[in-house]
Amino acid sequence: MADPKGFLNHGREVAKTRPVDERVRDWNEVYVPGSLLPIISKQASRCMDCGIPFCHNGCPLGNLIPEWNDYAYREDWSAAQERLHATNNFPEFTGRLCPAPCESACVLGINQPPVTIKNVEVSIIDKAWETGDVAPQIPERLSGKTVAVVGSGPAGLAAAQQLTRAGHTVAVYERADRVGGLLRYGIPEFKMEKRHINRRIEQMRAEGTRFRTGVEIGRDLKATDLKKRYDAVVLAVGATTARDLPVPGRELKGIHQAMEYLPLANKVQEGDFVTPPISAEGKHVVVIGGGDTGADCVGTAHRQGAASVTQLEIMPRPNEDRHPTNQPWPTFPMLYKVTSAHEEGGERVYSVSTTHFEGDEDGNVQWLHLSEVEFVEGRLTPKPGTERKIPAQLVTLAMGFTGTDRENGLVEQFGLDLDERGNIARDGDYRTNVPGVFVAGDAGRGQSLIVWAIAEGRSAARGVDRFLTGASDLPAPIRPTDRSLMV
Repeated sequence: MADPKGFLNHGREVAKTRPVDERVRDWNEVYVPGSLLPIISKQASRCMDCGIPFCHNGCPLGNLIPEWNDYAYREDWSAAQERLHATNNFPEFTGRLCPAPCESACVLGINQPPVTIKNVEVSIIDKAWETGDVAPQIPERLSGKTVAVVGSGPAGLAAAQQLTRAGHTVAVYERADRVGGLLRYGIPEFKMEKRHINRRIEQMRAEGTRFRTGVEIGRDLKATDLKKRYDAVVLAVGATTARDLPVPGRELKGIHQAMEYLPLANKVQEGDFVTPPISAEGKHVVVIGGGDTGADCVGTAHRQGAASVTQLEIMPRPNEDRHPTNQPWPTFPMLYKVTSAHEEGGERVYSVSTTHFEGDEDGNVQWLHLSEVEFVEGRLTPKPGTERKIPAQLVTLAMGFTGTDRENGLVEQFGLDLDERGNIARDGDYRTNVPGVFVAGDAGRGQSLIVWAIAEGRSAARGVDRFLTGASDLPAPIRPTDRSLMV
């Protein structure tokens, strides 16, 4: 145990963010550099090393949280990063992007603020990069087997790294011009600077993983041809079919899916554009959808100089505290959350539904009409007399995703079965109905968290390794049928 009295002597302290008026003028991460290390030992000491560590159950990766908390308390950074990497290929990603279901399951959280697990995690891995403890793990021998991984998001990268380290020759195919999937072109720079992806890619290249960018399987290369080239294929193509809003006026210019808007802002940071083709500068912006993607649109609009930003959510405003009956500890509660983007301004409106859009004579959106909604017999129903309109010169739709891409022909060319939710069906070893073809991440699970993606990538890698060699020593954190950790 780190410190038997740590949770009694120290309160919860989290990473400090830079002043709003400073950070909205740039695209750097919102946190004050170096603000965690002076406090992280005390924060790690708050971990009680519980007899039954429910934080393990809260994390799909099965992170060894009490162990690396103890090492962080003692400032044994080398041992801490070893324990961290034992279960997680990319803790610098999860430490910045995960909503931390582990903290919701922390036993201390029953009657006190929980341990800052996420902050401890990111401190350990940032220190490891600084000291050179993160090094390529080159396999001692090659198996002679080849694997294609389609998609370079967190699930694809995790599967590729595990399989490369197992001695297989792995090539990652990515349809975008750079590796990283939604980590690269969906997550804004202010949430995670892309240098974190770049150095992991360099580590993976040094280990032997090969990357093929600008190649879309199904269009540029037929799925059947890919299967002939490789002994196994892992599909980690995500759930990229965005949910649309079929209301009158949807065809007006200035209404975009979030994943049409956000990648362009990231491409500016990559140097591809001087200014983004879709910009919020000087415009009244409306973001439809109250989740993390919606918050990303809010923060991006602030940095582009929007005249105003309004975020709409059809559901009622969540509670600020855990409901003891509906969302008891240690489940992951749906709480009212103020992200760094929300701290920067804008208005959040709950229990409203868009009825239609109104444009000008040139076909540009100018107004969004909405009405309040309420639950009537279990269904959200418009409240009469609550209709109104708000200015909207740029609208982003951030309402989630409905399944994997069906337009590029990948599903049909492979002959893949889908489940009842429209995801690619798989068994307990992540195998599809096509021999030698596996699926991991959102493509098989549906839209989910980054920790689930990495966990599924690691688990699918074990299934592939066993398929290729008859046995596997690779860890498998979860099975796709495991619903006990659903978040």
